[in-house]
Amino acid sequence: MPKKARKRVPLTEEERLLMMQQKQLAEEELNKKKEDMLAQFLKDKLAKEEHNSILNMNKITLQWRTVLREVKARELRKDIEILSQTFERVVDCKDSVIKSLAKDLAEAEAQYAHALRSHLHSIDQLLQLQHCRLGYLEEDYHTELEALQKEFDTERRKIIEYHEQEIRYLQDVLLAMEQNFGESEYEAKLDFQSTRDDVKNKNLEEKHYLRMQLEGKVEELWKRFQQALRNYTEATEDRKIAFEALKLKDEKSTKEIEMQMKKLQKIQDLILSLKNKIAAHARECEEQNRRIRDEKEVVLKHLQKLKSEMNRARAKARSNLAKLTMESCATLKSLQRVVEKAELILRLAEMCRKLESEEEKVLPFYACSLGWEEQKTVDMVALEKPVEPLAQMMDDYVGLERFWQRYNKVRLEQLSLERTKAALAQDNQKLRHLLKQYLDGISVNDEVLSQINPLMIINQHTVVPALPHTVPVSEARVKRPIYNIVEAAHEVKRIL
Repeated sequence: MPKKARKRVPLTEEERLLMMQQKQLAEEELNKKKEDMLAQFLKDKLAKEEHNSILNMNKITLQWRTVLREVKARELRKDIEILSQTFERVVDCKDSVIKSLAKDLAEAEAQYAHALRSHLHSIDQLLQLQHCRLGYLEEDYHTELEALQKEFDTERRKIIEYHEQEIRYLQDVLLAMEQNFGESEYEAKLDFQSTRDDVKNKNLEEKHYLRMQLEGKVEELWKRFQQALRNYTEATEDRKIAFEALKLKDEKSTKEIEMQMKKLQKIQDLILSLKNKIAAHARECEEQNRRIRDEKEVVLKHLQKLKSEMNRARAKARSNLAKLTMESCATLKSLQRVVEKAELILRLAEMCRKLESEEEKVLPFYACSLGWEEQKTVDMVALEKPVEPLAQMMDDYVGLERFWQRYNKVRLEQLSLERTKAALAQDNQKLRHLLKQYLDGISVNDEVLSQINPLMIINQHTVVPALPHTVPVSEARVKRPIYNIVEAAHEVKRIL
C-alpha cells in the first residue's frame, strides 16, 4: 500500500537561508574530501614514480659500472701482459749479469783458496824452521850447560879434596902437638907431685916425732930448746938445700912449661894462620861459587828470556792463527751471504725475465739522450784519471753501468706505476664518496633527512658535484683511452 505523500509545509525565509548554508557547507566538505583524495592520489603516484625512478637509476648505474669494469679489466690485463714481458726481459738480463757475477765470485773464491793454501804452506814452513832453530838452540844450551856443570864439578871436587887434605894435615899436627905437650905436662906433674909428697911426708913425720917428743919432754923443752934448735937447723940444712934444689927444679919446670906454652902459642898462631888461610880459601871458593852461581843465574835468565820469547812467539802465532781462523770464518760467512744474495738475485732475475716484453727483449737498454758532442765530451772525461777518492771508487763499478741503466729504468717505471695507482686510488675514493652520497640520498632515515639530500633538484641544478675528469699524475708508458663519463642522475633528469 503506497505511503501517503507528506504535505510540504512552506519554509520561512530564515529556514531557507539556514538550509542554503547547510548545503554550502556540505558542498565545501565534499569538495575538500575530493581535494584530499586527489592530493593523496597524487602523493601515491609521486611516491610510486619516485620508487620506479630510483629502481631504474640503480639498474642504469649497475649496467654502467659493469661496462666500466669490463673496460678497466681489459686495460689492466693488457698492462699486466706488457709489464710481465718487460719484467721477464729484465730478469733475463739480470740473470746474465748474475751469472757473470757468480762466475767472477767463483774465480775469486778459487783465488782466495789458492792464496790461503799458499799462506798456510808458508806458515807451516816458518813454523818448521822455527822448531828446527829452537831445537838447535836447545841442543847448544844443553851442551854448554853440561860442559859448565862438568867443569864446575871437577873444580869443586879438586877444591874439596885439597881442603880435606889440609884439614887432615892440620889435625895430625895438632894431635901430635897435643900428645907431646900432654906427655911432658904429665911427666912434670908426676915429678912435682912426687917431690911434694916426699917433702910433705917428711915434714909430717918430723912434726909427728917432734910432737911426741914435746909431749914427753915438756919439762925439758927449755933446756933442750937451743940444742933442738941447733939440731933442727943442722937437720934441716940438708932439707933446705934439697928444698932450694927442688925450688930451682920447680922454677926450671916453670920455665920449661912457659917455653912449652910459648911453643903451644906458636902452634896456636900457626893453627890460626892456617885457619885464616882456610877461611881465605873458603872465601875464594865462596867467591868462585858465587861467580858460578851468578853465571848460572845469568844463564837461567837468558834461558827464561828465550823461553818467554818462545812463549810470546807461540802466543803470537796462536793469536795470528786464531785471528786467521776468525777472519776465514767471517770471510766464509760473508761469502755465504754473498752466495745467498746472488741466489736471491738469480731467482729475482728469473722471475723478471718472465715479465719482460718483446720490446725490452729486443732493446734491453734505452737509447742515450745525449748528442754526439756531449757524448764525446763524456767519453773524454771518462778517459781522464780520477783524482778524488769517490771518483776512484766509482771506477771499480764501471762494469755495472748497464745494470744501473736497467735498474733506473725499472725504478722509473715503478714510480710511474705507483703514481698511477695513487691517482686511480684517488678516483676510486671519489667514486666511493659519490656512491655513498647517492646511497644516502635514496635512503630514508633520520640521519639522512637531517642532512642535504643530493638527489633534490633545485632550479634544474643538482646538489651532487660533477665527477671531475681524471688527470694522470705521470704519463703512463701505454696511453689509455679516455671515456666521457655522464652521471646517471643527469640522464634521468633529462628523460623525465
